[in-house]
Amino acid sequence: MNRSLSRRWRTRAAVAVLAVGTLLLAACGSNTGGGANGPQLRTVNPFGDNLASEGTAKNGGTLILAEDREIVSFDPTVQNSNMAALAVYDSLLKLDDKGVPQPYMAKSMDTTDNGTTWRMGLRPEVKFSDGTPLDAQAVITNVQRHIDKKSSPSNRYAVVIASMRAVDPTTVEFTLKNPSGTFPQLFALPFNSGNLGTIVSPKALQEKGEAGIAKEPVGAGPFMFTSWVRDSKLTLKKNPNYWQQGLPHLDGLEFRPLPDTETRYASIENGDVDVVFGGYHTELIRGLGNPNLKVYYGSGNGAEYIYFNQKKAPFDDRRMREAVVRAIDLNALAASQYRGQMERADGYFGTDSEFSTQQSRDAWPAFDIEKAKQLVADYKASGGSVTVQYKTTNAPNRVAFAEFLQAQLKAAGIDIQVQFYDLAQYSSSVVQSRDFQIAGWVGGPVDGPFPGAFNLFHSGGSTNYGDYSNPQVDAALDKAVSTTDPEELSKAYQQVQQLTNQDLAVAYYSRGYLSTIAKPEVKGMQRYLTRDTFFSNMWLDR
Repeated sequence: MNRSLSRRWRTRAAVAVLAVGTLLLAACGSNTGGGANGPQLRTVNPFGDNLASEGTAKNGGTLILAEDREIVSFDPTVQNSNMAALAVYDSLLKLDDKGVPQPYMAKSMDTTDNGTTWRMGLRPEVKFSDGTPLDAQAVITNVQRHIDKKSSPSNRYAVVIASMRAVDPTTVEFTLKNPSGTFPQLFALPFNSGNLGTIVSPKALQEKGEAGIAKEPVGAGPFMFTSWVRDSKLTLKKNPNYWQQGLPHLDGLEFRPLPDTETRYASIENGDVDVVFGGYHTELIRGLGNPNLKVYYGSGNGAEYIYFNQKKAPFDDRRMREAVVRAIDLNALAASQYRGQMERADGYFGTDSEFSTQQSRDAWPAFDIEKAKQLVADYKASGGSVTVQYKTTNAPNRVAFAEFLQAQLKAAGIDIQVQFYDLAQYSSSVVQSRDFQIAGWVGGPVDGPFPGAFNLFHSGGSTNYGDYSNPQVDAALDKAVSTTDPEELSKAYQQVQQLTNQDLAVAYYSRGYLSTIAKPEVKGMQRYLTRDTFFSNMWLDR
């Protein structure tokens, strides 16, 4: 449901901000290590728990997890956020804490000729939960679906494959159109990025069809599908024939969609759920301030930003994009909504990244309200309208941010009209449909530069909802994908940062705050910075 920013919404927003502030103060009071300014924003347990230090795992129990949105589909060729996907599928490869893909369900991935031909070795013991083998032909069948389906989040980079063949039942050979040093990453990515390593049973695909596996998936992961009542709960049970002997420890998982931020956080504090997937700074900072909770977070790259629809007026004109960036006072934003702990963003890659340069940081416009006013006046004088719609989710902190943005842009001469949506509707009906002029987005953190930067900035990229396009950026991103030379890769991403900052592809303001928050009795957490979780080692100490 969407609503305009009416008086009622403004009142609700003010109440929400007050409530968040009160809760934050309460959290600060309970945090013995935070000092006068409360809990400090920091990287903590970014990749999960240290399995070796947690003692002997206990078997049994059901883990209850709260998602920030309802799952759209379990079909890996359908773009959506799905925190349960890896529980059903696992992944052929898995990123380590440096963002480098390592063997997981597959036992090896090697190139025989510096990046044009790759061979994947499979484990003969891996079977789908329907008893059929996860063999070379199963991998080929699944990868081919991404190649054939243009809407797949993996299509843009799966099409680099020229041919595939089963050398034998446990060996797949991929021949690429061009050399690629990043090809193995395609089999280790987060689910919503388009992971070629999440494999569906070909038997189930044939029997159930695409519509069937979308809602009743069959994979080779630690858990099996049991039931799904949309907008209520999804239940999974232990896979008794899981490929890792002695795992999983848990009997089952239950996922509950709780898109309201306040309800979701309250559910972990009052004990209704064991784990929540947090999307916002408010959840993260409150979790850090609660000694009775465990927090998992790392800032990585990526950012929170505002999408510009670059095919619609007024933001097809760079003057108006620059006016928005220059009109936002980040000091005021940090003080009013981030308790002074906002990690500012001036590009897709963080300041400490090798892909961020002083030149690219200098290219990002600084706050300058007078310059913003001048740009708006120039655009208006040329006949353009400066009344625009801003669309975002109805989470309380997004409502508060919309009010802040409305006031900031008003001072520059831009009149924004705000509409709010629940998260599921917003993802499908607004951003994916390109039905906006400007739109809010909570992005990052990400574990590595690929494929996030490619998806956001490449023409036709799967998260390029603003339809940004620059042939030089496309060429640099293609080079980053294809090269096997680390120096060339670094230069390519530096160029991406430089050009997208000059073009104002999106309006950055803060790094991202995706987090996982859990009860202390939850053990064995293994995760990506994106919150994607590997569930086989998890257990409950109760």
